[in-house]
Amino acid sequence: MTHTSPALHIRPGCIDDVPAILDLLDGAVAWMNARGNTQQWGTTPYSQKPGGVERVERYTTEHEAYVAELDGALVGAVVLGTEPGPQVEIAPITEPERYVRLLITDRQRVGQGIGSVLLAHAVEVTRKAEVDLLRVDCWAGGGGELVAYYERNGFVRTEPFVVGEWPGQVLEMRVG
Repeated sequence: MTHTSPALHIRPGCIDDVPAILDLLDGAVAWMNARGNTQQWGTTPYSQKPGGVERVERYTTEHEAYVAELDGALVGAVVLGTEPGPQVEIAPITEPERYVRLLITDRQRVGQGIGSVLLAHAVEVTRKAEVDLLRVDCWAGGGGELVAYYERNGFVRTEPFVVGEWPGQVLEMRVG
């Protein structure tokens, strides 16, 4: 399954995409830090964090990864799992779900709608799997801007959580 817009192409991700996804993650850390946000992902480049490379490798081999390409360059990725990551301690649910484990876009292309297109693709994939629930969790600090981003993309807040001092928010969307 591919989703295409005027030069944006979405395709399944694979292990060969790991270096480019890590570049996007490193770029996001630098972008956030340049704006004074050191709380969301810290200050260490993602590719240098313990387990960071291995986590992205697992995303492309054990989960459903999709990447967005623009003019041949990888500019975003979304990874879907069937449950939240182990660091997210929230109440269990009793129905099948797809869970956005990662959404990342090229910070030099902010405002081009790449993340929204990837989320729309995640909705399409979830529907095609005949699953009604799509959930995501995100950082709830910094004035809640990331939570608001997901709400603008059709998600509804459900359960807040905290990992150490890191405030998080689970959001969901019914896609059936």
